[in-house]
Amino acid sequence: MFIELTDHLRCPQPHDESYLVLLPDRLEGRNVLEGQLGCPVCGRTVAVRDGVVDFGDAPEPAPGTLTVEAVHALLGLSGPGGYLGLIGGAGSVASGLAALLPGIALVAVNPPEASPGASVIRAARLPLKSASMRGMVLGPGLPEAWIQDGVLAVLPGLRVVGEGPAPDLSTLEVLAEASGAWVGRRR
Repeated sequence: MFIELTDHLRCPQPHDESYLVLLPDRLEGRNVLEGQLGCPVCGRTVAVRDGVVDFGDAPEPAPGTLTVEAVHALLGLSGPGGYLGLIGGAGSVASGLAALLPGIALVAVNPPEASPGASVIRAARLPLKSASMRGMVLGPGLPEAWIQDGVLAVLPGLRVVGEGPAPDLSTLEVLAEASGAWVGRRR
């Protein structure tokens, strides 16, 4: 887990959004390999092991079908800085996107497998702060709550790409939908 990702994480417990406190035990450069994250509101702690943050009870992702090139084009990101979220099966494009988006950090939540170049999180609820991501890619088969939280995690005006039918959310302006995929802009 890239150490600066801590600033973009929230406690996934059902209480007001709160920051987390990182207590690293083992670092390799700016990557936390072992440690703990703690919530000052509810007192919950979670482990970071082998660089993976594990909040527990992570669902199995449905396989994603979008290509790296399609995701790159639909996101419209350029320039360095910030984070891009890849949720569920969308995590399968992480290593390809890392090569196309130098300087943008990737966070994969419940990916099918760990990818070089992405911080990996396993969780039953999306642990990303509101308005903290430069973009979001939502894999197929995600529950409505994950889609809503994924959209809210994106900075207003930036894009969300998803597989499946486009959601009808007041926080999302759908820009296009075709062939089982959609792209929208966070309102």
